[in-house]
Amino acid sequence: MQSGDRPVRSLETPTLLFLDCLVFSRMQVLLTNDDGPPDSSTSPYIFSFYVHLTSLGWDVKVVLPSSQKSWIGKAFHITEITKGRYFYPRAPDGLTGETSATSRPLKDGEVGEWILLDGTPATCANIGIHNLYPGIDLVISGPNLGRNTSSAFALSSGTVGAALSASLSKTRSIAVSYGTVVHPTPKSYFEPAHLLAGRIIRYLWNNWGHDDGGLRAGEVDLYTVNIPMIEGLLADESLKIIWASMWRNSYGSLFRAVPSTTQGTAPHSASAAGPDADAPSAEETPGADKGTLTFKFAPSMEGLIRPDESSLPVGSDGWAMFKGYVSVTPLRSSFAEPPQDVKDISDRIWKMKL
Repeated sequence: MQSGDRPVRSLETPTLLFLDCLVFSRMQVLLTNDDGPPDSSTSPYIFSFYVHLTSLGWDVKVVLPSSQKSWIGKAFHITEITKGRYFYPRAPDGLTGETSATSRPLKDGEVGEWILLDGTPATCANIGIHNLYPGIDLVISGPNLGRNTSSAFALSSGTVGAALSASLSKTRSIAVSYGTVVHPTPKSYFEPAHLLAGRIIRYLWNNWGHDDGGLRAGEVDLYTVNIPMIEGLLADESLKIIWASMWRNSYGSLFRAVPSTTQGTAPHSASAAGPDADAPSAEETPGADKGTLTFKFAPSMEGLIRPDESSLPVGSDGWAMFKGYVSVTPLRSSFAEPPQDVKDISDRIWKMKL
């Protein structure tokens, strides 16, 4: 698989039959996200995804933000002290579990020892790789509650931000996002999505793409994977998977003015759970109060979540989500540069008079 030079191509089901014959060593995986610990509303996927990854025979370590951290990108907190605690989620759904300041043996019903950090997703990835679990082979960030298709979402995404953080530490990384189409998403979609994500991750690991400019000896730096949560996941034949480019789009105003009497933050307004969350009500996002300088995050997502098909470049991740396809996009850990027609270094020297 040469993902660097063929951005759009279908991965048909026969390609994935490698699962029947490959034998995997006990790979060291770091799992993180931007949705935080298990929560039925804001972080519904992390626990069952962890259980699925461990069923593949991998040694999965979990380092998560201690609370919801969507829309934070690849930020680090550099003046705060990042504190953490151990978390022991319990079966069957991880919604309950004890925390501890120190590591301890597992108790009956506990499925593992996770770590919750009072930091950003990118912080979790970096500390997990360098301070907690040296020797990590692969960082998986997600599954995010909501799509991360298009540059507008990807550049804001804490899920993609954590994967970027890992790639800048020269560690293979994959960001996984589940695009919400039906509200609420039926739980029957969860396991098929995990199975498909696991198959894609295993394929990428065994067929990692080439990039001459890659940070790791000519490898692709990271991948972002978007899986639409649609009924097709339940079909005998899985969803079509394509190599996708990233849809270069934009957004408008992301904030609204609120009355100066508004105190603190409203964590569940303004779609705090991600771009696909239900829109906040009009009461939660009042109109502008021109007499104050008080604002809160209240983006208008309609054009990004439900765009006109004519606006979507064929072969892009946004187009794939619209069609109900899974998109896999190789990325570089850098701001992209437009092509330059440079034949010699002298062509880069400015000729203008200052």
